[in-house]
Amino acid sequence: MPDAYCRWCGTALAVHPDLVCRRELDPPRFCPECGRRLRVKVHTSGYEAACRDHGALLD
Repeated sequence: MPDAYCRWCGTALAVHPDLVCRRELDPPRFCPECGRRLRVKVHTSGYEAACRDHGALLD
């Protein structure tokens, strides 16, 4: 299923499809399916991100 919400700011992609808010090294902060804030854990080798409703975010 294609993303409905921006992973970095939570805005609907129909409103802002160009992802200008994405930063290369920042992990996503919002669920691409529902737009809720993600639980993000940053490690030295990467990150883990999970939505309380949709589970782990797979890239």
